[in-house]
Amino acid sequence: MVNDPIGDLIARIKNAATRGRQKVTTPASKMRARVLDVLLEEGYIRGYHLVEKPGAFPEFEIELKYFDNQPVIVEISRVSKPGRRVYSSIADLKPVKNGLGISILSTPKGVMSDTAAREANVGGEVLARVY
Repeated sequence: MVNDPIGDLIARIKNAATRGRQKVTTPASKMRARVLDVLLEEGYIRGYHLVEKPGAFPEFEIELKYFDNQPVIVEISRVSKPGRRVYSSIADLKPVKNGLGISILSTPKGVMSDTAAREANVGGEVLARVY
């Protein structure tokens, strides 16, 4: 049992990118799918798809993206944790690496990147930072 599914997803992606793996699997959930959708829209992963095996829990197989044999995701870190939730209004949300990275937010309008949250003028829980 995993207490922090988003933290587990981030750790799996970070470890696979460090090892140079092309694909990584993680248990499937709606929240993980939404975070992966944001990573896909922003161009940090190639894609992902659902893998269902008989008698086993469904999993996502994530295809990592590389450029010149270096992972596109240089750093991915969890911001809001189960023990300490971090919320931010849109006015307090600062750009990551001068706009080269993104923050992933869970807002009342769904999970989105910080740029999409600025366009929608909505704040929320800061789940992760990616650059």
